[in-house]
Amino acid sequence: MECSTLNSDFERGICPVSAYAHLLLLAAPSPATSNTPSWAANLLGLAGPLIGCTIAFLVVFWLSLIIWTFRDIRSRTQDFLSQIISTVLVTVFPVGGLFIYLILRPRQTLAEIYERQLEEESLLAEMTERQTCSNCHARIEGDFQVCPSCGQKLKRPCPKCERLLELRWTYCPYCATNLVGSAGAMPGISSNVQNATPNSGVSMGGAASSSHF
Repeated sequence: MECSTLNSDFERGICPVSAYAHLLLLAAPSPATSNTPSWAANLLGLAGPLIGCTIAFLVVFWLSLIIWTFRDIRSRTQDFLSQIISTVLVTVFPVGGLFIYLILRPRQTLAEIYERQLEEESLLAEMTERQTCSNCHARIEGDFQVCPSCGQKLKRPCPKCERLLELRWTYCPYCATNLVGSAGAMPGISSNVQNATPNSGVSMGGAASSSHF
């Protein structure tokens, strides 16, 4: 085809060399088109993966916010309606809804509330078990017979087994001794009886001598 074109140009009086050079110039790329793709093509080639990675990161971050919000609200309340509202709020408004949820969410989790209740119950049990004097309200121990602060009598020993007993008990729960009928149950009464025995003998002797006379 080129030979026929050259022959036709030669017949017309046109130089075939100049015509062939003109064809080469038309077929050769221009300098502008050859220099532009060196940086533009690289930029266009990187733009697609960057945009794809950014979109994937935003989607994963959005799903992570939704899952974290649902888990967090479940650990803080058992109200199903509050759980749904919080999750939908973060789903529709990822950033703004998260800030609103952080402001309005309950301050303590259910585990923290349970631990605080256990601490309060333990403190209450400790205060209940702590014994105090009925007179001065000083702290006493379970084996005290008198209060060390005011001297109030707290317990008395059993006359038979010598175990400490409450003052209001009438029988010893350890040896079944009748505390009311026992003279040794109350040391004050026994000492009074012992002190009164010699006096009664003297008085009886005096009465006998008077009657003798």
